[in-house]
Amino acid sequence: MVKRGRWAQHPELLLAHSRNGVARAADLESLEMPSKTIYQRCLPGGPWQRLLPGIVLLHDQKPSSSELVTAALLYAGAKAMLTGIEACRLHGLRPSALPDDPGLHLLLPHDRKVRSVGFVTTERTVRLPPPTARDGVQLAPLVRAATDAVRRFTDPHASEELLIEAIQQGRCHPKSLLWELNHGTQRGTAVPRRLLTGWVDIRSMAESRAKVLSRRLETPPSHWNAELFDVSGKYLGRPDAWWDDVGLVWEIDSFDFHFRRTGYQRTVDRNTRYATSGIVVVQTLPSQLLNDPAAVVADLESAWRIAASRPRPPVRLAVAA
Repeated sequence: MVKRGRWAQHPELLLAHSRNGVARAADLESLEMPSKTIYQRCLPGGPWQRLLPGIVLLHDQKPSSSELVTAALLYAGAKAMLTGIEACRLHGLRPSALPDDPGLHLLLPHDRKVRSVGFVTTERTVRLPPPTARDGVQLAPLVRAATDAVRRFTDPHASEELLIEAIQQGRCHPKSLLWELNHGTQRGTAVPRRLLTGWVDIRSMAESRAKVLSRRLETPPSHWNAELFDVSGKYLGRPDAWWDDVGLVWEIDSFDFHFRRTGYQRTVDRNTRYATSGIVVVQTLPSQLLNDPAAVVADLESAWRIAASRPRPPVRLAVAA
């Protein structure tokens, strides 16, 4: 007669010794389940699967993202926390602002040695931040998670999109993100540091989001921050974006950025100068760039068609240095 452990008489103990259906092999062995039995169940065609060394999933279906996160944290052990792209996602940043990445990035105390393997990248650090718990998952604070992510990007546009999202949606201040980049490893920080240095003025960040959004347009702007003059040489304005072929202006600096009446009055005066010179103007609130980008794109496409349907106004352009 084969002697079997407690798990055989009480299979519910297997789930009780797992987290989210993910278990350490050592915990299953504490139920008197032999190591050989555990890994036999993880062979092709078996009821379980091995996700990482010493970590098994108690079903044979495709693992969910939450099961993979649980497996990674169980593998890395105490005081490990999730950072990078997946942490940004769990902090609530929109998936559309985050590049696809099947891997998970974990931070560990510097005295812990756990090797990277499979879909898990481990990083030992002497600057381990206090974690934030979300749905039972230990996350690096968003400022750290975002900067850890962009350090590994090779696409400047991906860095720009994620950082803008962290600032506008995640309420991270550009100065906090810049401080984090400056106090960690400098590898991969040149592009994000340049972006954030310009965004310490929050106005510049809204313009950067507008530039990202403009890539969706069939006809993007021909110039950014170019000075406009009428035929007599009168200064008209310095619009955020300008379509020189049709005489279309796009301005983002509306009342969101004006905390005094004088600022609002300057905006009204400038738009009046545009109108009297025959320029078509699209005015966009910075909040619209975040909350309804599709509507902004539709407005710009419609305005371009209107501007293209009439003669170009007699204005001249001087590109800012």
